[in-house]
Amino acid sequence: MSNSAFPPPGQPSWAAGPPPRKSRNWKLIGGITAGILVVGGIGSACDKKSNGSSGTTTTETSASNNAKTGSTEGGGETKTVPNFIGMGLQSAQDTAQAAGFYDLKSHDSLGRDRHQILDRDWKVCSQNVKAGSGVATDTKLDFGAVKLDETCPTKEQGSPSAADGTMPDFTGKSVQAARDALDSSTSITVDDASGDGRIVLIGSNWQVCTQKPAAGASLSGQPVVFGAVKFGESCP
Repeated sequence: MSNSAFPPPGQPSWAAGPPPRKSRNWKLIGGITAGILVVGGIGSACDKKSNGSSGTTTTETSASNNAKTGSTEGGGETKTVPNFIGMGLQSAQDTAQAAGFYDLKSHDSLGRDRHQILDRDWKVCSQNVKAGSGVATDTKLDFGAVKLDETCPTKEQGSPSAADGTMPDFTGKSVQAARDALDSSTSITVDDASGDGRIVLIGSNWQVCTQKPAAGASLSGQPVVFGAVKFGESCP
């Protein structure tokens, strides 16, 4: 009976056990890895070349493209602003949209804080961007307007500044504008200064004749009282 622990005569000592593990060819693996890196580097260089010179940022590329296409960083194409003054408000809005401008708003040129509900009843007195200017089409255009039977003011009548602890002078301003300038928590009473006892329903149609507290007085939460008449009427 043979002893399996020992190989037959003339046979190498390791023949009885499993064959030895082959060592990895690290030189071959290193060569393949280096080749992949070189190919990757060439591809990256090609990408940079196709996108322009290396080091060009996305912003710079966008700016260059925008300059070629006449657009701006905001994404709006550059267009010339028409002259809207003298147009009906609805016609001005239609003209603006036809020119590529869609961010539109309007305000009361007389500072009465009236809302332009029916645009065809209003006409344009001013525009915030000068006619003939080349601006991006995403620029907001703001039209100052008055009603058709009113005269445009020589100067825009701004709304009164918000009260900041001191009572502003609201004389001649609309009741609505006065309300908007005061803190929303303020208790406000409006009386008909003509003595006819009329109820003030639409504040933008009434002008302030008297006020209490007086202009310049300290405001600390006290109630406010206005005496008013309709626009077109004289304060008593």
